Amino acid sequence: MENQTPERKKKILSCIQSSGIPTLGNYLGALKNWNLLAQEFDGAFAVADLHAITVRQNPAEFRQHTKEVFALLLAIGLDPEKSVVFIQSQVPQHAQLAWVLSCYTQFGEMSRMTQFKDKSASHADNVNVGLFTYPVLMAADILLYQADLVPVGADQKQHLEIARDIASRFNGIYGNVFTIPDAYIPKQGARIMSLADPTKKMSKSDPNPKGYISIFDKPDVIMKKFKSAVTDSEAHVAVGEGKDGVNNLIGIYSCCTGLTAEQIEHDFEGKGYGDFKAAVGEAVIEQLRPVREKYELLMADGAYLNDVAKKGAQTASHIAERTLSKAMKKVGFLQEIK
Repeated sequence: MENQTPERKKKILSCIQSSGIPTLGNYLGALKNWNLLAQEFDGAFAVADLHAITVRQNPAEFRQHTKEVFALLLAIGLDPEKSVVFIQSQVPQHAQLAWVLSCYTQFGEMSRMTQFKDKSASHADNVNVGLFTYPVLMAADILLYQADLVPVGADQKQHLEIARDIASRFNGIYGNVFTIPDAYIPKQGARIMSLADPTKKMSKSDPNPKGYISIFDKPDVIMKKFKSAVTDSEAHVAVGEGKDGVNNLIGIYSCCTGLTAEQIEHDFEGKGYGDFKAAVGEAVIEQLRPVREKYELLMADGAYLNDVAKKGAQTASHIAERTLSKAMKKVGFLQEIK
C-alpha cells in the first residue's frame, strides 16, 4: 500500500493591537478560540503594534502594553513551539511589503474604507496618512504569510476584501505570488456588548469603566461591574425583544458555561436578576482565572518573554522574507549585481 502524503494544514493569521489590555468581549469573541485555531491550522499570531500608532501613543505606556499583550497571547495557551507568535514591528518585512502594495492600491479604494471615515471623525485632530493606508499594512500582514484564512469580525470584512483585491491585482500582473485569503468565521464566539449600554459593543475605549471587563480585572472588580450591569424592569431571565442587557448577560453566561439560552432560562426560572448577575460574574471570574494567573507568571519573567519574542520574530522574518523577496523580484527590484 502506498504511503499517502499528509494533507497540508491551511495557514491562518490573526493579529491583535497593542493599544491596551483586551476586554472580555475580545476574549470571548476571538482570543478564546485562538487555541482551537492553532490546533486545527498552521497558525501565525501577532501583536499588531505598527497599527497602533495611527493614534498617538505615550511611548512608555505603549512599550508596556505591547509587552502585556504579547504575554497575553502566551497566557491564553498559544504554544510558541507549535505556532509563530511574534510582535509585528520586530519583523521589518511588514512595513516593506506595505509600501510595495500601496503602489498597487488605488486612492479611491482607500477613500471608501468605512473604518477610516469613522476613525477620522473620532480623531479629528490627527487624521494622518497611516490611518488612511492602514488597510494596506493589514494586507501586507496577511499576504506575507500566504494565509489561506483570516478570522474577521464584521468591522474587518472590508479590510479583508481589499487585501483580496490587492493580491488579485498583483497576481494578475506578475503571476501567482500571493495566496488569496478567505474569511474564517469561528464556529463559536459572541458579540459582547457594553454592560452600561448594551446597545453598543464592549470596548476598552469606553469612557465609562463600568461598561467593560478587562481580561485582567480582579475578581471583586468583575463582580461589582456585573452587579451594576444594565438590565430592565421585568426581572425575568429570558431572551427577548428590547431586553438588550439581559440578552447580553445570557450570551456571556452561555460562552463561559457552554449552556444554551434555553437551559439558562430554565435554570433561572423564578429567580431575580440579582442571582443571575452574581452567577454571570462568578462564571466570568472562573473563565478568566487561569489566563490571569499564567499572565502574572509570564510578566514576572521578562527574560523568558524576550527570548520567545526574539525567536518568534526570527521565524516570522524567515517566512515573510520568502514572500517579500518573490514580490520584489517580480516588480523588478535589483536583487544582486552580477
